[in-house]
Amino acid sequence: MWLSFWRSRDRFSLDQLRYLTDQLTKIQIVNEINKDFVIEALRSIAELITYGDQHDPRFFEHFMEKQVMGELVRILKLSRISSVPLQLLQTVSIMIQNLRSEHAIYYMFSNEHMNYLITYSFDFRNEELLSYYISFLRAISGKLNKNTISLLVKTCDDEIVSFPLYVEAIRFAFHEENMVRTAVRTVTLNVYHVGDDAVNRYITSAPHADYFSNLISFFRKQSMDFNKLVSDTLTNPGPDSTSTIIAAVDDIEDNLYYFSDIVSAGIPDIGTLITDSFLVVLIFPLLFPSLRIVGDNEMQSGVVTSLYLLCCILRILKIKDLANTIAAALFYPLEAFTQSSWGKFNGHISGDGFTSKTEVSENDNLNSYDPRCSMVNAPYIPSSSGFHSAHAHSQNDCRSSNLSLREVLLAYVTKGNDIEVLGSLGLLATLLQTKELDESMLDGLGILPQRKQHKKLLLEALVGEASGEEQLFSPKNSLARDGIGSELEYYHEKIKEHYGVSSQATDVGTSPLVRRFQVIDALVSLFCRSNISAETLWDGGWLLRQLLPYSESEFNSNHLELLKVSYNSCASALMEEARGIWSDFLVTVLCEEWRKCKRENFQTVAMESSSPRKEWTCMLLPPHKLSSEVDVPDESSFVAGERMLELVKVFVLQHQLQIFALGKPLPEQPPIHLPGDLPVNHRAKTCGLDVSGPKPGIELGLGDAVPCRIAFERGKERHFWFLAISVGTSGWLVLAEELPLRQTHGVIRVAAPLAGCNPKIDDKHPKWLHVRIRPSSLPFLDPAKFNDNGKSKTKALIDGRWTLAFRDEESCKSALLMIVEEMGLQSDEVHRRLKPLLNLEIATDSSSSSVCDPDDSSSFRTNPNSL
Repeated sequence: MWLSFWRSRDRFSLDQLRYLTDQLTKIQIVNEINKDFVIEALRSIAELITYGDQHDPRFFEHFMEKQVMGELVRILKLSRISSVPLQLLQTVSIMIQNLRSEHAIYYMFSNEHMNYLITYSFDFRNEELLSYYISFLRAISGKLNKNTISLLVKTCDDEIVSFPLYVEAIRFAFHEENMVRTAVRTVTLNVYHVGDDAVNRYITSAPHADYFSNLISFFRKQSMDFNKLVSDTLTNPGPDSTSTIIAAVDDIEDNLYYFSDIVSAGIPDIGTLITDSFLVVLIFPLLFPSLRIVGDNEMQSGVVTSLYLLCCILRILKIKDLANTIAAALFYPLEAFTQSSWGKFNGHISGDGFTSKTEVSENDNLNSYDPRCSMVNAPYIPSSSGFHSAHAHSQNDCRSSNLSLREVLLAYVTKGNDIEVLGSLGLLATLLQTKELDESMLDGLGILPQRKQHKKLLLEALVGEASGEEQLFSPKNSLARDGIGSELEYYHEKIKEHYGVSSQATDVGTSPLVRRFQVIDALVSLFCRSNISAETLWDGGWLLRQLLPYSESEFNSNHLELLKVSYNSCASALMEEARGIWSDFLVTVLCEEWRKCKRENFQTVAMESSSPRKEWTCMLLPPHKLSSEVDVPDESSFVAGERMLELVKVFVLQHQLQIFALGKPLPEQPPIHLPGDLPVNHRAKTCGLDVSGPKPGIELGLGDAVPCRIAFERGKERHFWFLAISVGTSGWLVLAEELPLRQTHGVIRVAAPLAGCNPKIDDKHPKWLHVRIRPSSLPFLDPAKFNDNGKSKTKALIDGRWTLAFRDEESCKSALLMIVEEMGLQSDEVHRRLKPLLNLEIATDSSSSSVCDPDDSSSFRTNPNSL
């Protein structure tokens, strides 16, 4: 009845608005009979007001004249049907979001109607209603400025005593639904960025300041859950481990970016409150102690997770005090943070009058806080959900409580496993790149880049400071300085007085020169380790290059000797690869990795902003090994290819370190010989094979070919002529069919790689020759075959096998000798090309005139499906 009565009117007319408002005033109760009309009327009012705001101001004038907002509130009071409050919230949200007139927004926020709706007792057991309510709060916050915000607060003596929008929003800050939490953060950030002094005082006063410490306690619990996930994943990786870790990392970083956005609002004392809370709730009692693995400590975090979280905090939270306090705390022994009492911070984190108590009252709404949120002054959460190390086998050096945290990081670099090394390098690199960190901190830690030292001393010399001038032109420049900067001393005092750390910082009086050499010693020791992945070693190379961009003077004779021994060992292994399964790819891979290593670790431009890797998330992920995806035996060519690539990457780093240590410029290409010309009597020339390699369907001479039989399918034996041919560093096993009219020539039907074929005559059948057929390319060198997480998009290739049957034993031996001869020629050419590179004295004297042609072998790849 209601719908048929008013639908005949123009939908977007002032008369229609008048009719709807008149009908709403006549409603005395909302029940099942008229609820559809009420809902439709509310929806239509939102459309009409939005339309009128853009086309006809009379619409909103009528809205104000009839006090429609009051009518909407009255309808809400009359309704006992959940769908009506839901539509009413949506109607008001749509109007607020779409009104462009500042006058209209002022009216909407006046008369306490908004505050009434904000504080109304909705039934939030209805999840949809909660969603609309949170959207309603977000819509209001989107219109806040210094003028409109005053309409939503109550004041007494120029001080705010009530701010329902903010108070009601943060009740849902820890709701189990991520979308709700995200919306609440939007509301709070909109409030913070208004910049109203009275509002800022309100949100930083008790009890509202508890919100910030509650956030950090929630983040602490999230960090503990995150560590358990990482620990379980590293111990028992599953098919979805990588995606699960990445999703958890996104949540961690989202929370940190929220803290960063809060700080960026510039509210006085908020940065101090967040800094103190992070240090007292998370970093000092949990992350720092977890860097030493102690078996009897139930609250022990994983080393890797803690290092990653520290990296994230430094990278995302741009708070100078926080960054410098973390750096200064690295000079303290581990026992300083395992034995200190943090009870003094349970009531008041800082001396600024901000309470940090995060205990939630039993009378609080269940939707207010996530019950999983840990409390600052609550007992530690049991170990089942706490931090547990996934690497309980750390070295004794890392367990000593006498070591400072800085020394622990260096101990992990020299003695830790691959993931611990990566985590320690990640933290050192992050500290190096933290712009908020004072240079005296970096100098004290021994990681101040040499270019910054020279810049600082040059400035001191220019302004007439004698010490700076003397150090700048002294043989050891700034490194000879005694003691450390006043900034570091200030933060040591603050850690003692403000945070109650009773232990003394170790080696405070040690010269930065000593600490710098400790870092270089650790990195040199790292480069000499054989149980660390090439990727991690490259990260160490990047850090070294940051510290020493253009000077070799800080390498002592022991460093040079250790690096040379490690290089010689690596060079010997590379020489073995010249006769290995993937010798035809060795030059190609080496040239490519040379360019990558030079670009990533030894590039001299734009070092201020460069980074060894985009994200340090990789330290949390299960190690990616293609051979682990399937049951691949150790002797397979696929595993050999992975080993070859790893060896080449290590060799390239070692070689470039040798050149760098001697203070010589790195050539753009590795110093290797160009491809040589084939002898006139070479088998490839006599059979007429050109540089394009053997392709199915082309002709070639059968001068040295040996007839054989082979069955690619059971019961279907075929006759071929067999040839082994090498061209430079490439080589193939070829099966050709004889041409009927030209019996000295044949057509290539099948070709396979020569390298790694491992020929062997059958023990029981001397006429049979077994050869291994490895893949024609290295799949993990092709980025198209891998996704962003390093997982293979296709199944790993496996080795095949040919069994060739010859007419007599002599033919079989002839084929074997032909293979061995061509493999020798191929390996000799690889040796010849690499000879100047493997001779260190020649290589370090070589100029960049040597040209590496990585395509000379890669162009001879055979389609693995050519069979």
